[in-house]
Amino acid sequence: MTDQYAVLGNPVTHSRSPFIHACFARQQHQRMEYRAIEAPLDGFESCVSQFFQGDGKGVNVTVPFKEQAWRLAACRTPRAELAGAVNTLWRDESGQLWGDNTDGIGLVTDLTQNVQVKLEGARILMLGAGGAVRGVIQPLLDAGCSQLFIANRTAEKAQLLVEQFAPLLPEGVLLQGGGYTSVPSDGEFDLIINGTSASLSGDLPPLNPAIVGAHTLCYDMMYSARPTAFCQWAITHQAARAVDGLGMLVEQAAEAFLCWRGVRPDTAPVISLLRQSLAQQ
Repeated sequence: MTDQYAVLGNPVTHSRSPFIHACFARQQHQRMEYRAIEAPLDGFESCVSQFFQGDGKGVNVTVPFKEQAWRLAACRTPRAELAGAVNTLWRDESGQLWGDNTDGIGLVTDLTQNVQVKLEGARILMLGAGGAVRGVIQPLLDAGCSQLFIANRTAEKAQLLVEQFAPLLPEGVLLQGGGYTSVPSDGEFDLIINGTSASLSGDLPPLNPAIVGAHTLCYDMMYSARPTAFCQWAITHQAARAVDGLGMLVEQAAEAFLCWRGVRPDTAPVISLLRQSLAQQ
């Protein structure tokens, strides 16, 4: 029987994961099938159970089920434990359900290898304080940034994240959080990451353009066929570069593939194919 994999979400018909993993499977000569499954909002756990009772070997989890997946996993990797969310599930040889979070390593890999940003010593501004942000904080800190400021509409949420990750802070790293009006506006951020989903609906956080310097890279964790609202804002305010999160999507998928199949695919040709596919829509 061919090994079965899937992405579970609601909604999920828009997911690019089947395309990405089909590319990975061909590239690595792996016998596997991958499909999208829309889980009922009140039936995620039973959907996971049913999938693994058949020929299911692994599942990716997308909104709104990542926190449920975290609770469901009997065993969690350290990065999943910290993130409080799981986007990759599989059963080990003893039948234990494992959970991982590959979002953070996907972001860092895209930034360092594809975008070729140096994170060591970088001053980073993170916009948002939701689940997507929580999953990438520790990987960014571990990558060697010198400062990470978390900004959110509700300042308390940003400050809670600071309190959570403060005990794990590498020596010499400054971690701060607050509302958007408390962001230092000296234009010296090396990297500004949009971790909110507002950009896809054309909205933006209330940002002071002075946070953008001539050397600043603006990165949107969201992606679309056309520049996101955040990328458009960055270009308008003369950021050095504006990049969307398509590469992150592929890199986190490659990390999940590694968890399941023991090999990490070459992501560059898949990113290129996916970008072409989006452009044709």
